[in-house]
Amino acid sequence: MIQRKKWYDHLWIFSMTYLLLGFVNILFAWLGMICFITPLVISISHGTKAYCNKYCGRGQLFTMLGGRFGLSRKHDMPKWMRSKAFRYGFLIFFFTMFFVMLWNTYLVFAGGRPLSQTVKLIWTFKVPWHWAYHGTLFSDGVAQFAFGFYSIMLTSTILGFVTMLIFKPRSWCVYCPMGTMTQLICKAKNAAKSHTAGE
Repeated sequence: MIQRKKWYDHLWIFSMTYLLLGFVNILFAWLGMICFITPLVISISHGTKAYCNKYCGRGQLFTMLGGRFGLSRKHDMPKWMRSKAFRYGFLIFFFTMFFVMLWNTYLVFAGGRPLSQTVKLIWTFKVPWHWAYHGTLFSDGVAQFAFGFYSIMLTSTILGFVTMLIFKPRSWCVYCPMGTMTQLICKAKNAAKSHTAGE
């Protein structure tokens, strides 16, 4: 019996559209906050990783490219990439870079530095992206956040794509910072629930 697809099985379209819109107008990068906030809301409110398991469009995209289109070598990831040390270390590094991005955004808002119309790939390479900015009615800080956040989203997509090619399709999910964070939230929430029930 063929199982009918649910609406959320097509969220890979959102991920693809998001990346394409960032080439047209960088301010669309703000839409990525949906993918940033939703997993946290679900894990905090329900204590589950439903977002990772059902609603992550990026995971669906990697599954499709690596599985259906056969772009993945489907090798197992090395143990060190699956270890807690690597996953937690990458989480710390990722959020350090996120807060650096927020600091740079603050400096532009405060007038301490000019707007940088570049996208920073792999947190290292600055790629000119000026064609995607057409001005805003708000502070340049709004655009600075967009450039910084799109850099993070594009970088994580590139990392996920590379690991998809080398290893199994959804290898990115193993060390995805949001996945690691929501897992920690779920563990803490379920531990608190068990403690309350045991009283």
